[in-house]
Amino acid sequence: MPYGQWALWGLTAAAVLLLVNVGWVLLVRRWYRLKGPLPEILRVRCADGWELTVHARRAPVRRFAEPVLLCHGLAANRFTFDFEPPYSVAHYLTEAGFDCFSVEWRGTGHSQRPPRGRRPTDFTVDDHIQHDGPALLELALKETGAKQAFWLGHSLGGLVGYGVAQGPEGGKLAGLLELGAPVYLKSEPFLRTLISLGVRAAWPGSIRQSWVSASVAPFLGYLALPLSDIVVNPRHVPPRVLRQLSVNMMAAMSRKVLLQFQDWISHDAFRSYDRKTDWRAGIAKLQLPVLVMGGSADRLATAANVEAQYALLTSPDRTLHVFGRDRGDKMDYGHGDLIFGTGAPMEVYPVIREWLEQRATPLPPTPAPAQG
Repeated sequence: MPYGQWALWGLTAAAVLLLVNVGWVLLVRRWYRLKGPLPEILRVRCADGWELTVHARRAPVRRFAEPVLLCHGLAANRFTFDFEPPYSVAHYLTEAGFDCFSVEWRGTGHSQRPPRGRRPTDFTVDDHIQHDGPALLELALKETGAKQAFWLGHSLGGLVGYGVAQGPEGGKLAGLLELGAPVYLKSEPFLRTLISLGVRAAWPGSIRQSWVSASVAPFLGYLALPLSDIVVNPRHVPPRVLRQLSVNMMAAMSRKVLLQFQDWISHDAFRSYDRKTDWRAGIAKLQLPVLVMGGSADRLATAANVEAQYALLTSPDRTLHVFGRDRGDKMDYGHGDLIFGTGAPMEVYPVIREWLEQRATPLPPTPAPAQG
């Protein structure tokens, strides 16, 4: 067969495979879509012109003045905190009387509208701290009329909270809740290898792994993907929830952000892209209330990591809570298990709620409508 015909057959086969894969992914996404009332969609423009999308859930009966900002980590999106109940911190806290605002950082989900002249992947963690966080904070305060807000961040979202608290808007934070935030990133071989592969795969702009995640989602629970236990322990998450997470929660990773993480891992640092601002050193100066939480089996923010993080704090109101069996919990919590583990709604969520309720400003009861 002439070369031209072989090439034509090859192109035809590739097109057919692509169409089959597109159909498969669309079917999987429809089957594992999240159900329930949608949040209110808000948009805010950052000081540098980037537009963020924020998903708001209002309390059926608002009991506290301060809203709660829910901030996801790397390679995730708003579904980290705003998932299907019972695995939804946003639903849980609104029922407790808090208005909740779930952000999608620039370059993620619906927040992929850069200002003119910039690419959707042209940002670092510095931008989250200097622009995204302050814009989110201002939006939530404007929407609620509150003077301060609480910040609950998972993983990278917690690190961004530490950075925002050290900046000019820090006084508008009523408290930080740090959930699995790895302030210390020791240069372990598997982490160095993983981040190095990530940086290469993200050339020239980002890793867009959501398509692959959706493709393999139906098989999760029957097989374990390599290194998946770094992010979440599959044995601790219901199989259908694991599949829904793979379909809905995975997001692209910017190469610049991965390069910044590579610097942090190589030098055990938590600092700006230009290496001039040491955010870890600044933690010792914070005087607002801080709740540091971690999992006893977390391989990213290890128990020793969060304990060392807690030791940095000098705030008079600081609390440490490591979830695990040795403290009477149902399981030894990993990184994502702190939100999606089968025991999380009964063991992790109540700790968050009680800490918030003890520090939030109660609102007077809303008078009942007059009978007439």
